[in-house]
Amino acid sequence: MRPFFSAGLLPDAGRLYTGQLRLSILVPVYNERTVVERSLAQVLAAPLPENMERELIIVDDCSTDGTSEILERLAAQEPRIHLTRKQVNEGKGAAVRTAIQLASGDFCIIQDADLEYDPCEYPRLLRPLLDGNADAVFGSRYLVSEQTRALPFWHSMINKHLTLLSNMFCNLNLTDMETCYKVFRTDLLKSIPIRSDRFGFEPEITMKCAKRKLRIYEVPISYHGRTYEEGKKIGWKDGLKALGVILRYWVIDDLYAEPYGRAFLNNLTGTPQYLSWLTSVLRPHLGDTVLELGAGIGNICGRLMGRRLLYVAAEKDPVYLHALNNRFLRTPNVSVLRLDPERGEDFENAGGPFDTILSVNVLEDLDHPEGAIGSAASMLKKGGSMVVLVPQGPALFGSLDRALGHRRRFSQADLRALLARHGLAVKQMYQLNKIGTPGWWLYGKVLRRKHINKLMLKIFDKTVWIWRRIDGLLPWRGLSLIAVAVKE
Repeated sequence: MRPFFSAGLLPDAGRLYTGQLRLSILVPVYNERTVVERSLAQVLAAPLPENMERELIIVDDCSTDGTSEILERLAAQEPRIHLTRKQVNEGKGAAVRTAIQLASGDFCIIQDADLEYDPCEYPRLLRPLLDGNADAVFGSRYLVSEQTRALPFWHSMINKHLTLLSNMFCNLNLTDMETCYKVFRTDLLKSIPIRSDRFGFEPEITMKCAKRKLRIYEVPISYHGRTYEEGKKIGWKDGLKALGVILRYWVIDDLYAEPYGRAFLNNLTGTPQYLSWLTSVLRPHLGDTVLELGAGIGNICGRLMGRRLLYVAAEKDPVYLHALNNRFLRTPNVSVLRLDPERGEDFENAGGPFDTILSVNVLEDLDHPEGAIGSAASMLKKGGSMVVLVPQGPALFGSLDRALGHRRRFSQADLRALLARHGLAVKQMYQLNKIGTPGWWLYGKVLRRKHINKLMLKIFDKTVWIWRRIDGLLPWRGLSLIAVAVKE
């Protein structure tokens, strides 16, 4: 069945990059007046692939030793340098966060302003990305390389043990989590929120890449490390803080930056018990061929695709499309399709007709849900089912809904009428997650919060086994509404 849908398949997971490309070199700088000019000269002269140009995004983290004046002079002489100066010294993570926002290249590499790492190794670091095999590449100081300076034993041991602990919690087999040389696809890097201000950036970005299931490669690099007398800044206290960062982002899922406002889908990565509850309600209504609108990062598809002849995961967001391609790259009955529910012409690439159209938390975000339902209904077989989940209760609409990008909440009458206008007769209607309704009212209407507390989501998920058993006994309406409608 897959070749029939090949027009909708995306090449991102294995494409080769061609045409003119740009590398954004992100350089956080703090008090490096003795080496910064020579270091940046090496960065500007470093070899790159023939079709690649470079830009240097330099963030001066409020240097006080004369580094700022050197950087201003260099930026005035070199048009490829884009310099910004922070007013308060916050640390490497904060400087990198600023640089990421300013980057315009296809790829980003982090480059310290000292002379510990060799920019001549850029081509080696870029190769897995250019071949389409990787989303991120880490340069390892502990894999076999041509040359590595012997450094103090305990500093190396701390690095290796932090890598070991990071691997244990994020289920990777990296050899050097703390390496400065990390290269990313820029679109993916910009979609990852960076919260750490200091050296906690390294374990944070590693944990989030792992949870996002990005394809991470390691390549060996040479290393010319400095001693503390020569200007090295990281210390044992930063090692303890790194351990705290590993534990924090192991517990809390904070994986997508704004404007990925369909954060409900993202937060569900940390609520597997709730997902099991939700999919147990949806599963009996699915046929052999399914088109899921707004598949997000694959939370629903991953649990419902089994035993289906064909499951088409449709999505419009490029970051989510990338996640779907990575996740289902070797799943023969799943196809990934670029589809905007509000563009009727996009449905032409979906093939069909389908036994089931599935829409979970999609209609509330659309400007024109009528058009989406009409286009989707045209893809159904006669007698096929459309299964729709939407947030229930217009009176509950508040700050949480606005922050998530919702434009509306539905009543049962609203949803039934919307489906009926397109020849879809509602056969069954469920209310789901009644225990969530009081909390949504409190946070969204009374306290006017804009975010769901991720720790509370974890606690909720651990107690789902209780709530799913008493859901039908609670006297108020559920937070979500599920309708099963048949095409007549």
